[in-house]
Amino acid sequence: MACHRLKLPYSVGLVVAGIVITLLPLGIPTPLTPDLIFFVFLPPLVFEAAIQIPWKPFRRELPLLLALVTFGVVLATVVVAVGMHLIVGWSWLGAAFFGILIAATDPVAVIAAFKTMHVERRLHLLVESESLLNDGVAAVGFAILVIVASGGNAGPSNIALHLVTNIAGAILAGGVVAFGLILIAGRTTDRLVEITLTMLIAYGSFLLAEHFHCSGVLATLTAGLIVGNYGFLGSISENGRQSVLSHWEFAAFLVNSLIFILIGGRETQMPILDVIETAAIAAGLSLAGRAVAVYPVMMSFAKTKLSVSWKYKHVLFWGGLRGALALALALALPANIAERETIITVAFAVVAFSIFVQGLSMPWLIDWLHLRTEPEKADLSAAKAINRIENEEAEAEAKGG
Repeated sequence: MACHRLKLPYSVGLVVAGIVITLLPLGIPTPLTPDLIFFVFLPPLVFEAAIQIPWKPFRRELPLLLALVTFGVVLATVVVAVGMHLIVGWSWLGAAFFGILIAATDPVAVIAAFKTMHVERRLHLLVESESLLNDGVAAVGFAILVIVASGGNAGPSNIALHLVTNIAGAILAGGVVAFGLILIAGRTTDRLVEITLTMLIAYGSFLLAEHFHCSGVLATLTAGLIVGNYGFLGSISENGRQSVLSHWEFAAFLVNSLIFILIGGRETQMPILDVIETAAIAAGLSLAGRAVAVYPVMMSFAKTKLSVSWKYKHVLFWGGLRGALALALALALPANIAERETIITVAFAVVAFSIFVQGLSMPWLIDWLHLRTEPEKADLSAAKAINRIENEEAEAEAKGG
């Protein structure tokens, strides 16, 4: 409520609250572990975002999104890893781990700003979808580096096989769980049962994929897209749809609140001042990596129907905040990484920088770029964009015929 009155992102206020809670002599523990983030917090966050994504616009933007989360993530990782190795002196493996984990974005503060300031739907879709896919790819990349660090067979063929099986297995796990439980949901009109089944889909898809060493993030993303675009078409009752959406909106808000409070609490326990110079270099490199991931990749689509304005590019660049997944991956670093403790501390420092500097300045950036609009205008703009693209596709099909 205070953040709303002060027009601040609530994530910033919650991090401050976590810091205050830890500093007060209350004895309240603020644990933040990889398992807590991965298996408790991530499934509802990913699922809630995924069920809100309409399939048709998402499919249309998919070539651009895939370029951003593949070439973009690789470029960002390389920039950060090379910089940390050459400037700071970290080992190549430690620098690579840091590069891939800090490439994972978390636009919670940005999306919250979007909801209050009303930006065009395409920008909202690009930011949220890119972040979800980005997290999945970063998690897969981290898993490949774990294989390398453990001394396993890390040849090109083995890495390619692991990559394919990881992604395919995650999509399969998400599809099996989602479609299976949606069929059951179609046999009831009890909204509480329907909400419970969607909870089982969110956590079940994540846990099933992780059990077979596949990406739980991609599995839950797949399941969320299926529920949001197929499940709501008939399997989930008319009365249950709004209840399901309201439940997940609250669940995501609650989980985000807990995450940012715990991040704030953990920040006070990290010796950030001891690595402040390294953290400053890492923050600068993370921004440079994000710039390389966004601008060149999106410029390659400049002459296509998926071209993106410079205003959108600036928001995607500055809105690439780091959050829970980056910290979970940092805390899950193998013990044999020489710089493990330093990497964890630096990761917390970079996350704090992104929340306080990028998160706080995002509303100002949106206003400066004149991206704020009324809800009706945002909807109209989105409709016009969709109609334009559909007309271009129809014309192309007619010429092909």
